[in-house]
Amino acid sequence: MNVKVVYATKTKHSKKLAEAIASGLQIKAQNISEHPVLEDVDLLFIAGGIYGGESLPGMIGFVKELDNSKVKNVVLITSCTSKTTGQATVRKILNEKNIEVIDEFICQGSFLFFGFGHPNRADIHDAVEFSRRIADQTHV
Repeated sequence: MNVKVVYATKTKHSKKLAEAIASGLQIKAQNISEHPVLEDVDLLFIAGGIYGGESLPGMIGFVKELDNSKVKNVVLITSCTSKTTGQATVRKILNEKNIEVIDEFICQGSFLFFGFGHPNRADIHDAVEFSRRIADQTHV
C-alpha cells in the first residue's frame, strides 16, 4: 500500500504532527509548498491547521489540484484552538472530487496564549496512534 503524508503550516504545528505521523509510518512528510508528486497513493494523510475558522488558502488550492485517479483515500489531521473545528472546506472539495475521506483527527492547537503548548506530546502521541490504526485497518 502506498501511503503519503503532506502538510501545510503557518505556525509549525501541522509540520510537527505530520513529521511524527510520517515517522510512525516509516515514511517522510512533505510540505505542500514543495509540490509533492502524488502518484498511485492509496492513503494520503493531510495535516493542516485552522486559522480564523478556515484551512490555509494554500491547502485549499493544493486539494483542488488533487487527481482522484492518483489519490484514492484521505485522512485529515487537524490542529485548531477550539479542538472541534475540522477542515470542512478541504473535506467538501475532496468529496466533490470523489476522493474518500476516511476519518479526521482533531487536536488542540495554540494561538497566542490560547492552548499554549499544544499540540503537546500527548496530542502528538494520539495523532501517531490514530494514524497507525487507520493505516493498519485500511487495506486498499
